[in-house]
Amino acid sequence: MANHLRPVGLDFIDTAPVRLIFAQEMSAAPEAVFHALNDDVPGWAEWFAAVTRAESIDDGAGRDIRLKGGGHFRETVIAAKEAEVYAYRVDVTNAPGARAMAEEWRLTPSGGGTRVQWTFAVEGNAVFRGVVRMARPGLGRAFKGAVIALDRRLKR
Repeated sequence: MANHLRPVGLDFIDTAPVRLIFAQEMSAAPEAVFHALNDDVPGWAEWFAAVTRAESIDDGAGRDIRLKGGGHFRETVIAAKEAEVYAYRVDVTNAPGARAMAEEWRLTPSGGGTRVQWTFAVEGNAVFRGVVRMARPGLGRAFKGAVIALDRRLKR
């Protein structure tokens, strides 16, 4: 886990060399979705199947995330605007070849629910960029499954 990445801001979401964008509709309100993303970090492991452990660190300013398969990320929250956007950058990871990474969850009211758009933005060496591009279908399925599971969780 010694790969320290370049710190990036919210602008990186729009300028990264590789950007994967996925969207999905939910019945839950944007405020409820935002609170699940921002306030219940440990809950991510219950609705995002790829996440095995999620922990809020640095008094909520960061996150420590572990994924199935051994992925590990220490992140800093770079945007948290209620019912609109939740974004974070990766500061340290065990992913080889990564140079900068950030993710944004953009929430838009839609038909009484929420349209969730997830942008996965990365910079890295050629091999890393290629692996991320090849992972697009799997990341899309993981995102869709996570949003469906989160919607079910929020209906309880």
